[in-house]
Amino acid sequence: MRYRIGAIISGICLLIALLVWVFGRPDLVRLGFVGGLTGAASDLGIASRNGAMLAVEQRNGSGGVNGRKVNLVIMDDGQQEEKAVKAVDELIGRRIECIIGPATSSMAMVMIPRVNNSASILLSPTVTTAGLTGKDDPFVRVMADTSVYARKSAVFAFEKLAYRRVVVLFDLDNRSYTESWLRDFIKHFRSLGGKMLAAEGYHSSRKPAFSKLVSALLGHRPDMVLIVANAVDAAVISQYVRKQAAVDIFLSEWSATGRYIELAGAASEGVHMAQMMNRSDESERYRLFLMLYRERFGRDPGFASLAGYEAANVAMDAEAARNGGETLKQAIIRLGHFQGLQQVLQIDRFGDANRKSFVGVVRHGRFVTLE
Repeated sequence: MRYRIGAIISGICLLIALLVWVFGRPDLVRLGFVGGLTGAASDLGIASRNGAMLAVEQRNGSGGVNGRKVNLVIMDDGQQEEKAVKAVDELIGRRIECIIGPATSSMAMVMIPRVNNSASILLSPTVTTAGLTGKDDPFVRVMADTSVYARKSAVFAFEKLAYRRVVVLFDLDNRSYTESWLRDFIKHFRSLGGKMLAAEGYHSSRKPAFSKLVSALLGHRPDMVLIVANAVDAAVISQYVRKQAAVDIFLSEWSATGRYIELAGAASEGVHMAQMMNRSDESERYRLFLMLYRERFGRDPGFASLAGYEAANVAMDAEAARNGGETLKQAIIRLGHFQGLQQVLQIDRFGDANRKSFVGVVRHGRFVTLE
């Protein structure tokens, strides 16, 4: 008899544990995170994760979301399709409604079909492909799409820097982002009177011969080399450009991380780039974030850190304000405006963000915002 009672109790405990694993504890808000924490573009994923972690830790330190603690479940997509699918499937399987990520557009395009068939949403810090703009899908972001940064870059390059002849190197392994970015840049640059002399795509996963690619492009005698690539590749390309010619360099915002400056070294000096982050911001909110981030991670935050922090806060603010029976995306869209670190974020009915953009330059080994 005692054995049977013990077995029943054990069975009940096992059932409770199983239900908690499947449906989650009612006293917890569970958020997922998925991004490239390993591989060539890991600087973006790690920075996004760090920002999200800091936001969650701060929220928990001030009482959580309506008194509930927040648990962040972190997964690595490795910037690989198979790994990305496995990671997002696991988070969906654990009934996590909001998945913060991914970090790159190529991984977003892989994950969207999986999320479409679930009750989860992707809330990306850094995905900017125009291929997801204006779509009623389970995708939300806190950065504007590529059209904003590409146009800003084209206008600044033509009007402020007086560049007229441009060549491009871009990564085909993230083509949903790079081709989207490049299309908008070319459209605006040509409309101003600039010339796109040549564009070379390469696959970052195939050990490209950057020296030969750069030599071929410089043969067109440009006054600017545009690089639309991850920070590691952009650093290597910049070094080859500097060795072969006195030509200026412009980056897309994807490359504008601390990793780029670390690897490019002196070759990064004077390089311009589009940005979503005002590094000259003196607001109290941003200065506090800088201090806390440095204390927590021992380094300065980049744009992806800021975006990860804001994405996590959008998720937690929406969770705190959602009405009964309302999905998290519905709550985000209903609220529409969220206080970011440097500006108020506007998120439209499709989950697309509208925010100011900036142009920066590398001076004395640091990013400096120009406008």
